[in-house]
Amino acid sequence: MKTEEKMIELDGSQGEGGGQILRTGLALAMATGQALAIDSIRARRPKPGLMRQHLACVNAAAEVSGARVEGAELGSQSLRFVPGPVRAGDYRFAVASAGSCMLVLQTVLPALLLADAPSRIALAGGTHNPMAPPFHFLERAYAPLVRRLGADLQLELHRCGFYPAGGGAVDATVVPAAGGLKPFDLNARGALQDAHAECLAPGLPRHVAARELDALGSAMGWSGEQLRSGGTRQNEGPGNALMATLAYEHVTEVFTSFGEKALSAEQVTQRLVKEVRAFQKSEAAVGPHLADQLALLLALATWQSGQAAAFSCSELTEHTRTNCAVIERFLPVRFAIEAGARAATVQVAPV
Repeated sequence: MKTEEKMIELDGSQGEGGGQILRTGLALAMATGQALAIDSIRARRPKPGLMRQHLACVNAAAEVSGARVEGAELGSQSLRFVPGPVRAGDYRFAVASAGSCMLVLQTVLPALLLADAPSRIALAGGTHNPMAPPFHFLERAYAPLVRRLGADLQLELHRCGFYPAGGGAVDATVVPAAGGLKPFDLNARGALQDAHAECLAPGLPRHVAARELDALGSAMGWSGEQLRSGGTRQNEGPGNALMATLAYEHVTEVFTSFGEKALSAEQVTQRLVKEVRAFQKSEAAVGPHLADQLALLLALATWQSGQAAAFSCSELTEHTRTNCAVIERFLPVRFAIEAGARAATVQVAPV
């Protein structure tokens, strides 16, 4: 175990100033064995400090690594986290109410990918949350990239959890890569192989899903067989997630628009169409949300293998730039980011 004198100190107000600084810091503290000190946690958010889902991430990270922790309290804006060795095993992590359990998974996953044995994780909480990657994004877009590294991530959705009730249930199986993670380049998406939309609207009138899918089909020129509804039970709601999945030769992207009381079905659709069209107009391999996650995965693989990697993304968000800056604090890697007219390029190399 590392000592406090070797702590990596992070300013939680830097860059986008949100919860991802905390989650990436925890993930890399566990993966590298370096202690973490973070202040001004979520300083740029309307309610700064640790909320329930962030505290769940801290507690999960502490359990996986046997960490010593100070400041793990609701509302806390400072945290000290001193990890021990990462332990593969069977875990159960729950987030109260509708806090995202998908974010808890993404916090502990990098360390468990480097463990000496597979792990199984039972997760409870929100599965389809605004401002967090929904289950279907992780299953279809993120998990295949984990497998390209030589590891494995299998996900099973037992019950959807929407805001504000939560109550979702997911099982995850994490298998580390034999011989270490192997980096790869992902600079082109390849040919489009499938495109479809689906609407999850449990606990809502049936016409909500029908209107959203009809509007999406008209806007995108998609046929009826590309428009799907269902897959949830009425008691899993009320909730509404309209999703578009674009499966290309080298990557799959998933875009989601969430319904709100103040939005019409057509407005929910318009949000999704805008996001999908922006990605389609670019020449990048991945969208802005997947770029955040891919940067961390490739950095870990570069660190383990000593080999560089690169990918292209449709938009360079402050989220991505902040995540890269946090990664560089923990790992002996450097990112080179270049914005282009139709795509941005992100390269990570060992130093």
